[in-house]
Amino acid sequence: MELRELRAFVAALEEGGLSAAARRLHISQPALSQTISGLERRLGVKLLVRGSTGVRATDAGTTLLSEARAVLARHDQAVRAMAAHTADGGGMLRIGIPLELPPGLLDSALAELAAASPGTRVQARHLSTADQLAALHAGELDVGLLRERPPGPDFDALLVVRERLGVLLAAGPAAELAGPDGIALEALAGLEWVGFPRSGSPAWYDELTAILRSHGLDLGPDAPEGQLLIADVKLAAVGAGRAFALAPPGWQPLPEHVVWSPLTGHPLVRRTWAVWPAASRRRDLGLFVAALDRVIAR
Repeated sequence: MELRELRAFVAALEEGGLSAAARRLHISQPALSQTISGLERRLGVKLLVRGSTGVRATDAGTTLLSEARAVLARHDQAVRAMAAHTADGGGMLRIGIPLELPPGLLDSALAELAAASPGTRVQARHLSTADQLAALHAGELDVGLLRERPPGPDFDALLVVRERLGVLLAAGPAAELAGPDGIALEALAGLEWVGFPRSGSPAWYDELTAILRSHGLDLGPDAPEGQLLIADVKLAAVGAGRAFALAPPGWQPLPEHVVWSPLTGHPLVRRTWAVWPAASRRRDLGLFVAALDRVIAR
């Protein structure tokens, strides 16, 4: 069992429903429901009874609730006890990373961190924005690279990347649609969008799809929950000639039958923030954020 799964389960019962629990944890309701369902599959028992008025614990869920609260309380106490020993570095810096980042962004920042704080070890995890935010709330990450900036005073944030997204197409359709300044977004109507699940980054998904729909694109059904939009998925779908995907310039080595083109007017900008707990006083975290800031300024 993972701590984020236990926190999701406890929050659902303490709030009496999935919607309120999702708001408390700052994640989407589908992501929360998926997390709890995963926990039930892992344990092989049903933990919650879902109804129109909310959720309640099964007998197994009642047993787990007290155990989960004890585990989470002990974990939080351990984190607080160790904070004094890691404030000046020499600990483990846990970083959440999305699937796509500009080449060299992290390399430079991590090299600076290693020079300034040689005792700090780095643990990197590939996670969606929603999973990173849940892990930050659970104390399982020290800093995350998120596609949306979380609201409220709990976290500080630094905008580290602004990427103008272009379009990936099979070579044939790309040649037909391309103009002198690239491809107009509305010209992609009739092609299938190779998208990602909304639960992975709700705010960015809503912003992106609103722009696509405003240009007359019919996006079809949402991507299946849990689907990762990795390079092979994009290229396989686009290469068939009936779909398009979005990507920043310089994205991956491309096969000959797939091309990247800018979008005219640059209507789609993907932003990535470094996000960390506002209460953190870790010196190595501060060094890492400062290094990212210097990379941006170059």
